[in-house]
Amino acid sequence: MCRIFANQGPPSYDTVTKALRVNGHTTSLRLEAEFWAILDEIAAGEGLSTPRFIGKLHDEVIERHGQVENLASMLRVTCALYLRIRHDRVGARREVTEGVM
Repeated sequence: MCRIFANQGPPSYDTVTKALRVNGHTTSLRLEAEFWAILDEIAAGEGLSTPRFIGKLHDEVIERHGQVENLASMLRVTCALYLRIRHDRVGARREVTEGVM
């Protein structure tokens, strides 16, 4: 199993810094390339650009929790949650298709 993960190329975990506007302020975010790709996928699914998605998510977190302590970490966890939800949905569909449920 480790080969699956060990075979990934270094470009997928190279860090990429992007500047964007969040809550009216320009900020720089440094994430691994794979996280940017997942954020692009999430944003596209929401019909938004990635910067707009991040800004909207940031605003919603502020609204609910009053602050975002670490935006980069919050975005990484967002990606993990997205992948977990997607995995659970695929598994549920597979169970229905295979007649397990």
